[in-house]
Amino acid sequence: MLARLRETKLLLPTLMVAVALPLLTWLGFWQLDRLAWKESLLQAIADRSTSAPVPIRQALDQAAGHMPGGWGDLEYKHVSMRGRFLNDKEMYLYAPSLEIGPGFQVFTPFVLAEAGETLIVNRGFVPEQFKDPASRAQGQIAGETDVAGLIRLPGQHARFVPDNDPKANLWFWRDFDGMIAASYPANAEPAKLIPLFVDAEGAAPGGWPRGGTTLLALPNRHLEYAMTWFGLAVALAAIYILYAIQRINPPRPSDDRA
Repeated sequence: MLARLRETKLLLPTLMVAVALPLLTWLGFWQLDRLAWKESLLQAIADRSTSAPVPIRQALDQAAGHMPGGWGDLEYKHVSMRGRFLNDKEMYLYAPSLEIGPGFQVFTPFVLAEAGETLIVNRGFVPEQFKDPASRAQGQIAGETDVAGLIRLPGQHARFVPDNDPKANLWFWRDFDGMIAASYPANAEPAKLIPLFVDAEGAAPGGWPRGGTTLLALPNRHLEYAMTWFGLAVALAAIYILYAIQRINPPRPSDDRA
């Protein structure tokens, strides 16, 4: 068999196909596994985000004591809380709107009334002309207030996302530690921190900031990717078979004799 492969110059192509075909097939099944995981995640997000809000302390206690995934199971959880905004510590994450144009999401430290713990609330979107708090004074809520929204975990700096610029108070990704450090003088950070964000829903008094900025439609192209890998595997097998047939049974030269 080996000699026959050498004779027909099929040894190298056969070895290459023997490696590539299982790899392409494995990649296809791996994407199907990813598809099942993504569909489960999307269903969990839908369940958490559309359920009735629960007090944030209850959600945190459940995550600490009962949820096997830890705080990861809090992502997109619908919660309610009472506390006060530290309006003088607003931060601005660049987030242009396709409908409105340039603008920012307003991130504000929020001190919970019950235990004095501090987290950060994404109060929502403001157009560029309303970035200055003075232009939306009605939305600068003083004193205790109730907030409902979706829990978000701290983000990670993606490769093509610009660096945050704390000195200019310009942010491009959810850096909880960086935002807290920029909001407080050195060694003056709150003793009780909850390293979470809450994306507020609804609009503030006066209309700005406008909450409800959470994107729930996560991309899910794993079935497309799986079909691509399986398609490549089928195409490779077909090309190899056709090539092998030509090498093993080459076409005979035509007989031009009269």
